[in-house]
Amino acid sequence: MDWSNVTAEDLMEALREVDWSSPPRPLSEFFSRFAVPNSYSKWNSRLKCNLYYYRTNYFIMFAFILGLGFFRRPLAVVAALLTALSIAFLNDSFAGTFSEKVTRTVRQFSPHLAAKMRPPHTPVIRGRPSAKRAIHICGQPRWVFFSILATVSFILWFLSCGLITFLLAFVVGLLVTLLHASLRTPNLKARLNTFREEFRAVWRNHSEL
Repeated sequence: MDWSNVTAEDLMEALREVDWSSPPRPLSEFFSRFAVPNSYSKWNSRLKCNLYYYRTNYFIMFAFILGLGFFRRPLAVVAALLTALSIAFLNDSFAGTFSEKVTRTVRQFSPHLAAKMRPPHTPVIRGRPSAKRAIHICGQPRWVFFSILATVSFILWFLSCGLITFLLAFVVGLLVTLLHASLRTPNLKARLNTFREEFRAVWRNHSEL
């Protein structure tokens, strides 16, 4: 894949649809080789490639930095966890997996309630969905859960008086992520992973025809 031709919108769409349940890359690989890119095009391509390939590592690192910033503020830690969960709900794979696991757990106690938590069926016309399937969590549109968690987390941030600390920790986490993604040289595993994801995307589009 020529990452220089991938726009920021394409990268965000790929991060939203890709499976985030894969384990993080080993630390020996994460901190393996670093080099300063010798051109803007190489930096742009490397940044996008690393953000996609090390996405789980960056998410964990971001959460760890936020946790350090609020180590002595339990309420702020809860707010940080709710904020991370609300952001995770924006990923299709995580939202679908979370909803399925919750529905299975509820089914053990109340099958009737679990049936109501199923997502609505998308009408099919001539073997193809009539519209792009919307993501539901426990039978409700995704934006409902995102809005609730975002609102509760904002209230907790306000009550814990940790908004300034949160902003500082967020900026530090963002700078560390960008610095690593800019200097970490893409390895063969990253390239092979990219080719595999490209094949899956092509195969998924072919199967929908």
